[in-house]
Amino acid sequence: MTAPVIRRATPADAEALAAIGAETFKETFAHLYPPEDLAAFLDDAYALDKTRRDLTDPRKALWIVERDGEVVGHALAGPCDLPHPEVTPDCGELKRIYVLRKLQGDGTGSRLMREVLAWLEKDGPRRLWIGVWSQNLGAQRLYQRYGFEKVGEYEFPVGRIRDQEFILRRG
Repeated sequence: MTAPVIRRATPADAEALAAIGAETFKETFAHLYPPEDLAAFLDDAYALDKTRRDLTDPRKALWIVERDGEVVGHALAGPCDLPHPEVTPDCGELKRIYVLRKLQGDGTGSRLMREVLAWLEKDGPRRLWIGVWSQNLGAQRLYQRYGFEKVGEYEFPVGRIRDQEFILRRG
């Protein structure tokens, strides 16, 4: 097996990004939700038209992770829209970062994280934000290694379920 390749996604990657987005979300969180709630959430959050809009939005960037011809991860970053009183239009947010479970712990997630943070700070340091599920301790440890600290909480709706999310900030 070759090392995963991380690259900026292009509009030609829209279908692959929508598919890996839904797949990684299901792999990580499907056990938490009734099937109909999960299906409705995935149909909305990873809709092909929404992915295409993200890919053409100059304020956002997406990355795709591939290994041996298989898409195994992705990330999305852009302006922050987390519900926190200190968020300003100048703030950036790591909106999504996922790699398939089989790659977790091999350094791919950290490599992807560094790529995304470099893009978010390409014009200089600024305040960065991340929302993370309160029970995703592995992700929280990763974010702490990059200087993020908990500064708030909010509810993240997936159908009828409301997840407790932590708001993390760096800078």
